[in-house]
Amino acid sequence: MLTKRQNLIETIRGGKPDRFVNQYEAFSLIMQTPFSKDNPSPAYGEHNVVNAWGVTKSWPIGTPGGFPVHDAEHIVIKDITRWRDYVKVPNIIYPAAEWEPFIAQAEKIDRKEQFAAFFYAPGLFEQCHYLLEISNCLINFYEEPEAMHEIIGMITDFELAYAEQVCKYLKPDALFHHDDWGSQKSTFISPDMFKEFFLEPYKKLYGYYKAHGVELIVHHSDSYAATLVPYMIEMGMDIWQGVMTSNNIPELIRKYGGQISFMGGVDSAKVDFPGWTKEIVAEEVRRACLECGKHYFIPGASQGLPLSNYPGVYEAMSEEIDKMSREMFK
Repeated sequence: MLTKRQNLIETIRGGKPDRFVNQYEAFSLIMQTPFSKDNPSPAYGEHNVVNAWGVTKSWPIGTPGGFPVHDAEHIVIKDITRWRDYVKVPNIIYPAAEWEPFIAQAEKIDRKEQFAAFFYAPGLFEQCHYLLEISNCLINFYEEPEAMHEIIGMITDFELAYAEQVCKYLKPDALFHHDDWGSQKSTFISPDMFKEFFLEPYKKLYGYYKAHGVELIVHHSDSYAATLVPYMIEMGMDIWQGVMTSNNIPELIRKYGGQISFMGGVDSAKVDFPGWTKEIVAEEVRRACLECGKHYFIPGASQGLPLSNYPGVYEAMSEEIDKMSREMFK
């Protein structure tokens, strides 16, 4: 029997997997660094927590996660033409001694069994709209493109500086990077505009990780983004995590399998809700596995962490994926 890590490699390289990769089983996520204490996020039900960038976030009860507070008072960049007056780039350099507890945790990961995957969020696009507010951000791609290039460059430089420290101290062999690029039906910006603003910064960022010991780039975007897949491949992504059914995943696998793999196939909203049942989960998992097949596909819900909003859903997904492995890998 292959290890979880070996089975993932066989799956994404078109080899001989002996079962489905079961959701996040092949990844041990590294969630904390010395920067974490200076960059707080709200807990469930907590409001108005200010992070290291000056972004205020809240996580209201009954919602699936935290999100920036974007009334006039709390938007960070109030005038994009003077964005440098509003943004203070956080410090990312910490003494070696502060990394020691996190190094110890990373060293506990059995890297023969799992990938040590550094988790990073928000990515380049999300950080833009965290600072600007989503409508302002989208408008400014048209009205203030020069300033948007500058802001994206500033964020990219920060992520590269962070990557240098992470690779130096934690030595991850995978990156799990969050950046939502669309709604369920469309990308937030056109493919041409995405190429203009984000392709080169992401090539630089993901190229740095690959050049410093990171074997796998896993990018989360639980959205429609099928039209961006060629750019995902060019920027060095190995796995698109969060791929929703609106993307026609079987067609993407036929067209791009061997260049990139797809993780998801079950829209979280269809299984992770107050009235969920094991029967609903089983139906969705079965459909996804039969439609997408054994190669270049990792079944799971589209959410961007190994969890669910409602207790038991994630575990029920895992049980059903195991059942499909027994059926399809005889």
